[in-house]
Amino acid sequence: MDLKKYIADVPDFPKEGILFRDITPLMLNGKAYQYAADQFTAFAKKKKATVIVGPEARGFIFGCPVAANLGIGFAPVRKPGKLPREAVAVEYDLEYGSNTLCLHADAVKKGDRVLIIDDLLATGGTMEATIELVKKLGGEVVGLAFLIELSDLNGRDKLHHHDILTLITY
Repeated sequence: MDLKKYIADVPDFPKEGILFRDITPLMLNGKAYQYAADQFTAFAKKKKATVIVGPEARGFIFGCPVAANLGIGFAPVRKPGKLPREAVAVEYDLEYGSNTLCLHADAVKKGDRVLIIDDLLATGGTMEATIELVKKLGGEVVGLAFLIELSDLNGRDKLHHHDILTLITY
């Protein structure tokens, strides 16, 4: 299935000069959404994942169906103050400034085989921080899966030690 047909290009969003790739048409099409979830599920099976982890919020959109398909857990990665129990945190640099991501301290256990799923691979910063969170808790990152990869931003270069699945590349 050509998933690019279900991605809307929105010029000058969120600011002038940016071409935003809107995934909501794919989410609205049951067959396209199911196809994407099936591709991620097959990858998770191949990698023998025992836990799916996804950064907020769009990592939830694609990670939760995969976890449900496999009958395994899903662990959300959130911004500070959004997780109600003990969490581990990682601060990482952005182009201008920094950001922090958090994961419940009991979300990943030593030896868990973790597949991280998100909607977009751009510069790789969010994914590097998410990988660090999983490793802090003793998990093994067995793969990374993305709906879209923006190849000109070279995020894959930062993540080259990991098995990466992308369904759409621009």
